[in-house]
Amino acid sequence: MLVSVIGAGTMGSGIALVCARKGHQVKLMDTNQSVLEKAQSFLQKILNRDVEKGRISESEKEKIYQSILPTQSMEQLADCEIVIEAVPERLDLKKKIFQDLSNICSEKALLLSNTSSISITEIAAGCKGEERILGLHFFNPAPVMPLVEVIRGMKSSEENVQKVVQFAKDLGKVPVTCNDSPGFIVNRIARPYYNESLNILGSRIATPKQIDEIMTKAGGFRMGPFALQDLIGIDINFATTESVYTNFFHEGRFKPSRIQQRMVQAGRLGRKTGGGFYDYSK
Repeated sequence: MLVSVIGAGTMGSGIALVCARKGHQVKLMDTNQSVLEKAQSFLQKILNRDVEKGRISESEKEKIYQSILPTQSMEQLADCEIVIEAVPERLDLKKKIFQDLSNICSEKALLLSNTSSISITEIAAGCKGEERILGLHFFNPAPVMPLVEVIRGMKSSEENVQKVVQFAKDLGKVPVTCNDSPGFIVNRIARPYYNESLNILGSRIATPKQIDEIMTKAGGFRMGPFALQDLIGIDINFATTESVYTNFFHEGRFKPSRIQQRMVQAGRLGRKTGGGFYDYSK
């Protein structure tokens, strides 16, 4: 199957790798050449590690790597059967992409958004063939995390929902279907988790390290809330909270944290910038 991923950041590159590992040809599209080059280095690093650990052979590594084709042109995606959008959480950007895709791609192509919180119904509004536009939300890191959310918009057809569920299963993922709602399932549950952690930090009750150690050593979580924000990207986490808060008509329990806002303003976004709640410069 010919798949395309729009957005070659950490999430988009990870999704492309997931698809390529299962034998799909993948067009990885980004308008920024430097981002594409960084994605190719990232993919090489992951695949080299797989070879070192004996998970795949050198020839398998080359086959997977060569099956991911970088491009800067959306017109090059016209022949793809499935398109997965993985760009930043901005409604205007996503709507423009899907409007363009609905004109460029075949009427049978499935158009999927990796959005973590933005309404699929709103993204699809005004596009040709709204019944084939759905959400397919991967979790970071996409090559590792098994769960994906399959989100049906108001006009998504049940036939296409089942096609996306099967596609996710074929990728080795565990799909959970849900109806369109702010934050869907996981991020709706996660907002109070992050927010209360930030409230504890803001009240000077405990440090990020202390809170993370409590959640991992006593709570059994694989990562604490601050290490996880650094991994995901504090800007992404903050944007998701803003989206859920706005779309629940400013319900208090979803109110964003000023601590996160200031981290974003300062450019301390986590691992990708070398520092967030923890220092990664070394």
